[in-house]
Amino acid sequence: MARPFTPDRFTRRQAAQNAVFLAALRRTGNAREAASTLGYNRSTFTKRRAAHPAFAAKWDAALAFASAALKDPPRNAEGDRRPEAGGGGGSPQPRRTDITPTTTRTANGRLQLRRPPANRLGHAAEQAFLTALSATANVRLSAAAAGFSHSAFYARRKASPAFAREMRLALELGYEQVEAALLASILPGAHDHDEWRHNDPPPIPPMTANQALQLLHLHAKTVHLQEEPPHIKRRRGESSEAHSYRLSAMYEARQARDREAFDLAEAARNERGEPTLTNPYPAQNPVRLPALDQVTGWSKADPTKVAHDPNVALFGGWRLKGLKGVRVS
Repeated sequence: MARPFTPDRFTRRQAAQNAVFLAALRRTGNAREAASTLGYNRSTFTKRRAAHPAFAAKWDAALAFASAALKDPPRNAEGDRRPEAGGGGGSPQPRRTDITPTTTRTANGRLQLRRPPANRLGHAAEQAFLTALSATANVRLSAAAAGFSHSAFYARRKASPAFAREMRLALELGYEQVEAALLASILPGAHDHDEWRHNDPPPIPPMTANQALQLLHLHAKTVHLQEEPPHIKRRRGESSEAHSYRLSAMYEARQARDREAFDLAEAARNERGEPTLTNPYPAQNPVRLPALDQVTGWSKADPTKVAHDPNVALFGGWRLKGLKGVRVS
């Protein structure tokens, strides 16, 4: 299951430390070595990882990036070739194989455990791919982290329903991880993009008075007036009629979503017995009458009373034939 989203509460100094640590972790793939670049113990960052889900998601993504960088990209289903530092061609390097045995059926129909051949997608590669996918929600990057091409995992998903299920669950978890990290990064307390506000501003380049006035005119609406949001601006080549129709459609879609959310909330309030728009005064502890087939007549009300003749009608609890002076026709 995905970790519950809670906003990060790092200080500005801690946020800067985390950025350096994650950069080193992406480069080395070793948390202890990445922490040593800052002169800290690994436990300092593992405690932050346990307390902040967004930082944990970035940690997992950095490990996936490091694994993908350390693996060689596949080429024609053969040994990978890594270019040398001088720029020349590289020598073929065998890909790490999976030593987990697999169950196969021989020609006579018997099941047998065999060691998979080299460069064959095995259980360990699948687990590495799913782990990276649950952290990044990126199929190609996760496949590179496992040391295989993305097409190999798509083929495995098509051939194995169990792997297809796990791939779907890992992708959902990765989506939630990335979403939580994105939501945490836009909070004011994230300090991911505010380094510039705490530095001395650079000097203004030389310009003439006309250039300064023209620059102020270009940004006057943005700074002093309310800027038009990008999604409602008139697009290049868009007619006024199309622009008006697009804005109307956006407004109607937004209203429909609001009405749907209100209907769902009203249904939930009605189910809980709370006041709603259509029923502002709900009955408190409503009286539930028994079903009519459960009422047995006078015998339950008064045990001493003789049951009446079912062929004689009752009016107000009185038998008509028992009344004197009343003519029954």
